[in-house]
Amino acid sequence: MNNKVHVKTGDTVVIISGKDKGKQGTVMAVSPKEGKVIVEKCNMVTKHVKPRRMGEAGGIQKAEGAMYASKVQLVCPRCKKQTRVAHKINADGSKDRICAKCKEEI
Repeated sequence: MNNKVHVKTGDTVVIISGKDKGKQGTVMAVSPKEGKVIVEKCNMVTKHVKPRRMGEAGGIQKAEGAMYASKVQLVCPRCKKQTRVAHKINADGSKDRICAKCKEEI
């Protein structure tokens, strides 16, 4: 199985399918093994929490849930459009991520 994900932590992404379609947010965590990402303020799920210590309150909390990385697309910081990630190979052999639309480095 391919364990590569096209986005990194801190990238700005837009959700392209599902209940939060069209929302933008930053990637908080990436799980390449599962192929999932957690996006800030998107895919909110309710979590039932028990009180663990005396005096601590339990109840229902909202938290961001993981979603498949294929449901998000990177937003270029320069042209502000959703785009695929392209790669440019430098002379020393290192790779840079670039915007597939405006060819600017991400």
